[in-house]
Amino acid sequence: LGACRIHGDVDRAASVAEHIFLFDPKNVVPYVLLSNIYASAGRWDDVVKVRNAMKNRGVKKKPGHSFIEVEGKMHVFVVGDTSHPQEEEIYAELQRLSKQMEEAGYVPD
Repeated sequence: LGACRIHGDVDRAASVAEHIFLFDPKNVVPYVLLSNIYASAGRWDDVVKVRNAMKNRGVKKKPGHSFIEVEGKMHVFVVGDTSHPQEEEIYAELQRLSKQMEEAGYVPD
């Protein structure tokens, strides 16, 4: 599926994913990869179908998270979590960095 994403081969990705679903229907990875491939191709109806299949089969994606160590203390960040005591400063810095990357010409996938 990763190669299909790189080469933009949406139809092959769908075929490969269907085979994976047969052998490992509870594995979240192929669902997420196929959904992302469809999204990159602008096939939003298919994204919805994949997400509905996940829901119907009881497959759940865990929220993304990141870790960073600062001055010997480990900080964990989870998508959508706004409970960090320095949340405002962190998001302000992320906004500043995002703007700086955009000004340098970075375009996300």
